[in-house]
Amino acid sequence: MMKRTLLAPALALAVLPLTPALATEGALGRTITGTNITSYAGVVPPEPGFNALIGYAHYSGDIGTERQVPIGNQLTLGLDATFQMFTFVGEYVWDTGEGRWNFASMATLPIAEVDVDANVSIGQVTGTRSDKADWDVFDPFFAPIIAGYHFDQTHHMTLALYIYSDWGSYDPDRLANLSLNTWTYSPTIGYTQLMQKGTLEFSALAAVDFYTKNDATDYQNGAVFRLDTLLVKRFPNGWGVGGAGGWIQQLEKDEGPTADLLNGFKGHALALGPIVSYSRKRDGGSVEFEARWLKEFDVKRRLEGDPVMVTATIAF
Repeated sequence: MMKRTLLAPALALAVLPLTPALATEGALGRTITGTNITSYAGVVPPEPGFNALIGYAHYSGDIGTERQVPIGNQLTLGLDATFQMFTFVGEYVWDTGEGRWNFASMATLPIAEVDVDANVSIGQVTGTRSDKADWDVFDPFFAPIIAGYHFDQTHHMTLALYIYSDWGSYDPDRLANLSLNTWTYSPTIGYTQLMQKGTLEFSALAAVDFYTKNDATDYQNGAVFRLDTLLVKRFPNGWGVGGAGGWIQQLEKDEGPTADLLNGFKGHALALGPIVSYSRKRDGGSVEFEARWLKEFDVKRRLEGDPVMVTATIAF
């Protein structure tokens, strides 16, 4: 079980950043509620080697016309957005032996497509405008070191700093972009507890996202706290069922001329949904597939939708 690596923050944090952030600039930020965690979020396995994760995420959300939304150099009245992303993650577990500490490094290449419809006001005239960013590289990110600590065979913890680049294409006059045009630093802590002889897993992942300033729009996103959890029961035939939940809470108001017009634009969201997984051992490693659907609720100043995420994790 320890051989199944912790790529938890890897996919999920890559699956999220698709437009400039709202309740953060753009309405979403770096994270979609409830998708920031995958299985064994608190474990770096002791076995050294390379692990790969391939993921797909689909998110369709909206925010009503009663709410103004800051996107680039524009203020929109309501927003409908659809995001799709394929994520390619590589993680290497370093050979540090069988002690309580183990270490890994990871890097992620996201490929995304963004489709946006919004009501845009120009002077006294309001009209619907659409924009689409076709499939291309979204902001890559990495974690130089993921440190894992084993309290015992059933209680585990990870510590990491995830760093998101601004390397995707960005135009402040567009509605749809493949970058947030900010660097983001996310100190993250994960925890995993294994019960019922390892067949029942509880994992949690907490982080705070700190954004640099978007110099193209003079917009400074406030720090965002997020907490995701999952509970999964696995069976001898390889199948597993359970559920995931997420909470996103902006800690600070946004700053800048546009943010000041919107009283800081602080937002929050909750999400819950089911998980289905299937794992299988193979020579020298294992493969695990996972799918989840989540329903967002109690959403304020963020896009509200139904995230879907599918992942395949391969341990060599």
